[in-house]
Amino acid sequence: MAAENTSVKKKYEGREIELRLLRFDPDSGRPPRLQSYRLQLEHGMTVLDAVMKLKETQDPTISYRKSCRMGICGSCAMMVNGFPRLTCQTQVTELGTDVIEVRPLANYPILRDLVADLREFLQKHESIRPYLIRKDSAELDRPTSEFCQSPEELERYLQFAYCIKCGACLSACPTNATDEAFTGPQALAAAYRYVADSRDEGLTERLEAVDGPHGVFRCHYAGACSEACPKGVDPSLGIQLLKRELFKHRVLGRGKEPAGLARTPADAKRRDGIPEAPPKTV
Repeated sequence: MAAENTSVKKKYEGREIELRLLRFDPDSGRPPRLQSYRLQLEHGMTVLDAVMKLKETQDPTISYRKSCRMGICGSCAMMVNGFPRLTCQTQVTELGTDVIEVRPLANYPILRDLVADLREFLQKHESIRPYLIRKDSAELDRPTSEFCQSPEELERYLQFAYCIKCGACLSACPTNATDEAFTGPQALAAAYRYVADSRDEGLTERLEAVDGPHGVFRCHYAGACSEACPKGVDPSLGIQLLKRELFKHRVLGRGKEPAGLARTPADAKRRDGIPEAPPKTV
């Protein structure tokens, strides 16, 4: 194993790559421009590693956004050779080229260099009310028990709960590129996530956000959002399923009864060896 690792490292020794970073200083009055850097490749180097190395060793003025470096937070999403990617998960060697162009996510205003302005993106997510809506609000405020949900009911929306809000889907969306007011694939897929949740009864409240002239029916099903999603959420599928739910609600007049509370049967007995639950914290 040690000999194999040594041979792999030798493969990258001495190899140089060129990074072309978009630079933009809003206070300078100059338009965005590409600036070229050269960097020696290291084994296992990601695009984010390369940008960090440039800032540490060559140009401390480079601005970018990052946090977890584990593909969880979504902060480091950028355009890499014209495609939105999580730079912390993108190996330089997997790109198959020695010239790498890094820009901030497309379809967003630029704050500085590689930092996109995601404020409107987050406002659209907030507009669909991304939380459980129920008429028994007192139970939400002061819960007395869990809401019932079967594994099959969980499966209906779980895929769409994996979104990390990196913004890559809007960067790839052709509709978003031509309609800045479009709600966008992330928010629409999140809306379906809650509509499909058996514990929720907030479809009527979400109609205003998802069924307007810039809402769910502005999607032409290009599928670019699903191609760009680094977590396999498939927002384009969520949008089509949301359209179906709107049709059922508005045309067919169908609704759903939200899940009730889980209750322990009066004659239930604890099995031997099962410890007592910890005291409630809420």
